[in-house]
Amino acid sequence: MSNTETNRIENKEQLNEDFEQEVIAFLNYKEGGIIYVGVRKDGQVVGLKDVDLTQLQIKDRIKNNIQPSTLGLFDVIVETIDDKEVIKVVISSGTEKPYYLRKKGRTPEGCYVRVGSSKERMTERMIDDMYAKRVKHTLKEIDSPRQELTFNQLKIYYEEHGLKLNDNFLQNLDLLTSDGKYNYNAFLLADENNISIKLVKYLGTNKLELLENMEYGNRCLITATQRLLDRLDVENTTYAKIEYFGRKEQEKIDSKALKEAVINAVVHNDYSYGNSPIVELYSDRVEITSAGGLPQELSQEEFLEGVTAPRNKELIRVFKDVELIENIGSGVLRILDAYDKSCFKFMEHFLRVSFKYKENPFEYDQKIDQENNQNDLNTIQNKILNLIKQNPKITQMEIAKILGVSREKVKYNIAILKVNNILERIGSNKIGEWKILK
Repeated sequence: MSNTETNRIENKEQLNEDFEQEVIAFLNYKEGGIIYVGVRKDGQVVGLKDVDLTQLQIKDRIKNNIQPSTLGLFDVIVETIDDKEVIKVVISSGTEKPYYLRKKGRTPEGCYVRVGSSKERMTERMIDDMYAKRVKHTLKEIDSPRQELTFNQLKIYYEEHGLKLNDNFLQNLDLLTSDGKYNYNAFLLADENNISIKLVKYLGTNKLELLENMEYGNRCLITATQRLLDRLDVENTTYAKIEYFGRKEQEKIDSKALKEAVINAVVHNDYSYGNSPIVELYSDRVEITSAGGLPQELSQEEFLEGVTAPRNKELIRVFKDVELIENIGSGVLRILDAYDKSCFKFMEHFLRVSFKYKENPFEYDQKIDQENNQNDLNTIQNKILNLIKQNPKITQMEIAKILGVSREKVKYNIAILKVNNILERIGSNKIGEWKILK
């Protein structure tokens, strides 16, 4: 094993009595960290005899022996290193610091923090300072705008993944405030709400000509996210060419990176001020913007290194349960596998990811094919031109009604005709008319 102990890595030969203390130290540390169980202090891999039992023990001890709730802040993964099975525990920096041993309380005997490559007890002053800086407006303690909620969609997602929500699922998923009311997490995951993810499509490389404005939401956030991802799969047109030996394909955008960017925007978005994520489609790129800026005052460098400090840990836990998230903290690194760091734009109150479309490797061949094709215009564009020849003052709504298509589809095809200098609008939208240029 190449990784020795650092400020973010702790090795343990076996699961021992001070395990929770190490977890707490990383929860209270601004960068979080990783604990390997089955690895000696010097980095030598020894493995575990019963990895499944150890994995269950780790989850149980973190869940029951540490406060506040660690829901969504850790991940327990079995890995094989040097042909031996070990356990990797990924721990995020917590949002409700300081964390402490349940039996010791918020005292120097119960609170720890990572200092260098070891844990240290926190002083009372450190505990008080950390508590004063705690995020006060977590979604867990914000009341849902509605208190009559149902969760049928959420239950279906869990059942599809072999999980069943019992009668205590509201408590288990932290969907209640300390007063026992539905919180904002519950509102986001309920069957009905007024939260939506926006998708906007433009004709060119700027916002001058709007083609489409859609909203995915007013329902369980998981459902909204799935529908948005399905739409983006359609938009992410694959460049293709049929050859003698088969079909060659290339995506415009790396689909894995696109999915990670969307899900990161959804689960890390700051919903406390009514903002929702937005996806913008341009002719040359896709931009995904989430509200809230960098979570937990992470530096840009830490963020790009995959350091995790989740803003909405309860949402992350649920998205992981239904397998929309694979491993905590892997999203940014997956994006950087396909794109460089310049795709991220950091703003004070927002975080944006921008993916440029890849060049079409078959563009030259397709251009030749088009030149050999006598009819370059598609069917609907030809129909639009025929209707305009008959009545130059015809409106887009009238064209849509005659052709039996949406106004947005007519608007999109007219925009293409205008860009290609085939059609021009003379005068205003109300009293003007169309002019066919060629």
